Amino acid sequence: MPEPTRRFGSRVAHYVRSRPGYPPGVLEVLRRETGLDAGHVVADVGSGTGISTALFLDHGNPVLAVEPNQEMRGAAEGSLAAHPRFRSVAGTAEDTTLPDASVDYVVAGQAFHWFDVPRARAEFRRILRPGGWVVLLWNSRRVDATPFLRAYEAVLVEHGTDYTRVNHQNIAPEAIAAFYGGPHARRTVDNEQVFDWEGLRGRVLSSSYAPDEGHPGHPAMMDALRRIFRAHAEDGAVRFEYDTEVWFGRLG
Repeated sequence: MPEPTRRFGSRVAHYVRSRPGYPPGVLEVLRRETGLDAGHVVADVGSGTGISTALFLDHGNPVLAVEPNQEMRGAAEGSLAAHPRFRSVAGTAEDTTLPDASVDYVVAGQAFHWFDVPRARAEFRRILRPGGWVVLLWNSRRVDATPFLRAYEAVLVEHGTDYTRVNHQNIAPEAIAAFYGGPHARRTVDNEQVFDWEGLRGRVLSSSYAPDEGHPGHPAMMDALRRIFRAHAEDGAVRFEYDTEVWFGRLG
């Protein structure tokens, strides 16, 4: 299995085009529940191509986008480098390279399940200012919400290289509670995407567990995906529904 920091290097173009963003309701939750304002400095750890980074930049926050994968970091720099509050950082969750007590929020968008959690927790404590918050974000696909989403889940289970091993939804609430080590909370916000065939193909290939072109399992997965698209598309499109999970708390 590829190391987490290298898994997405060949998938950047699909990731940029096809991964879901985070809805504005995430910011509403954080403003209401944690007092987030535009003056707070955010470390977006495992920032990838900049999806969560852009959310906080648009809110007015200075964002330190910490990403170990050179290709993904380069994609974020290409789209966000002109933003005056954006700074790209080559670092990991376990070694961000940021100064002590330098940020108000640590955010991990769709990335926490790749971390060495004890080491990342110690690093977050080091870089957070007193009273700082840790926010974990996931767009969690509603795997059983519609016939199409049930069929899509079945394709991933059958054809994914290591889908059941790396699926972030395997993380138990108890593990998140242990990470925080104190009071924390979870809120959800509705989110969705609508895809034509090429969009759906890009969406699955943005995932590290999908056999990429050249892999012997790639043709079978694409055939299965095309079948479910033809069976379930309405007006040439299928719909993904998500619960955007917003976890927030201070490290105990």
